[in-house]
Amino acid sequence: MQINLPEVVAEVTLNVARYEAALVTNDVVVLDELFWQSPHTLRYGASENLYGYDAIKAFRAGRSPANLQRLVRHAAITTFGQDFATANIEFQRAGEARVGRQSQTWVRMPQGWRVVAAHISLMEESRRL
Repeated sequence: MQINLPEVVAEVTLNVARYEAALVTNDVVVLDELFWQSPHTLRYGASENLYGYDAIKAFRAGRSPANLQRLVRHAAITTFGQDFATANIEFQRAGEARVGRQSQTWVRMPQGWRVVAAHISLMEESRRL
């Protein structure tokens, strides 16, 4: 297994950046595109557990577009071979004392790189090491 092949890291990094841009601008079309369209896809949010692509898509469609801007404080992307990667982001929203953490599992599908699992959580700044 080859870890962090430069060309694969570049591909995943591009998709993570595309996801981030879509997230903060509420580009639901791109957000929906980047999730694997499967009942096996899941997204654990800060206040919701979503099982399957349809539930994730419905959540995105109903979510308020307000206050989506955030500052990415740290990003770590690790690729495994040609077709599997993880992306972990630490972020903070303006005026928010808590630090956000986002983990995504990316897999290369025939349609391109897709998120197959995601998890978002918040923690108090004082707990950050």
